[in-house]
Amino acid sequence: MQAYCLYLAESRWFQNTIIALILVSAILMGLETMDFTLPYRDLMHAVQQIILGVFVLEIIIKHLAFAPEYYRFYKSGWNVFDLVIVVFALIPAAGQFAMIARVLRLLRILRLISALPQLRIIVTTLIRSIPSIFNVVLLLSIVFYIYAVAGYHLFHQHDPEHWRHLGIALLTLFRIVTLEDWTDVMYTAMEMNGYAWIYFVSFVVLGTFVVINLFIAVVLDSLESAKQEQREQNQSSATLDDVKNEIEASRKALDQLHRRLMMHELETAHKEKDKIDQ
Repeated sequence: MQAYCLYLAESRWFQNTIIALILVSAILMGLETMDFTLPYRDLMHAVQQIILGVFVLEIIIKHLAFAPEYYRFYKSGWNVFDLVIVVFALIPAAGQFAMIARVLRLLRILRLISALPQLRIIVTTLIRSIPSIFNVVLLLSIVFYIYAVAGYHLFHQHDPEHWRHLGIALLTLFRIVTLEDWTDVMYTAMEMNGYAWIYFVSFVVLGTFVVINLFIAVVLDSLESAKQEQREQNQSSATLDDVKNEIEASRKALDQLHRRLMMHELETAHKEKDKIDQ
C-alpha cells in the first residue's frame, strides 16, 4: 500500500490532474462573480466540493506514501503549505465565518505554486533573498531619510503641500522613486531655485536606478542558486533512476542465465538417460 501511494503521488499523470483541478477551481471562482452563472451556482458548488474532496484524498495519499514514518511528510514545507490550504478550504461557508471562508477558499489557487516546479523555484528565490534584500532596504532607508530631511529644509516654505514635515517628505520621495508625476514636484521646486533639479535627478538616480538594480541583482543571484540546487537534485534523481534501471536489467539478465542453465541441465540429464537406456 505504501509503495503504491508513493508511486501514485510521484506519478506525472497524478500531478497533472491536480494542476488541472486547481485551474478548474480557479476558473469556477471567477465565474461565480458573474450574474449569468446564477442558474448554475448549485452545480458549480457541487463541482467545487468534488475538487476539494480530491485535494483531501491527495493529502491522505501523500501521508500514506510516508508510512509508517508519517512525520517525514511534514519535513517538506510544500507539503505543509498544501495541508494548510486544504484545511482552510474545509471551513464551512456558513454563519459568522461565511465571509472568511469564502476569502480563504481563494487560497486554493495558491496551490499552483506548490504544484509547478518553476513557481516553487521563484518562491524559494524570494525567501532566500530576504536577508540580502533587508540590507538593500536599510540602504534605501538611509538614502530616503537624508533626502527627506534635506528636502524639508530646502522646499517646505515654498511647497508645504509636499514638504510640510518629515512624514510628508518621505511620502513625496516615495512618489518620486516610483516615477509617478515626479517632474511636477521638481518644477514646483525649480520656481524657487533653478538648481533644484540637481536634488531630484540625483535622488532618482540613487533611489530608482541604483537601488532597484541592487534588488534585481540580489534576486537574480538567489534565483541562480535555487536553479543550481534544482539541477543537482534532478541529477541525483536521475542517477538513482539509472542505478535502479541497471539493477533491474541485471536481475533480468540473471533470470535469463538461470533459465538457460536449467535448460542445459535438463538437456544433459536427457542425454545421459538416453545413453543408459541404450
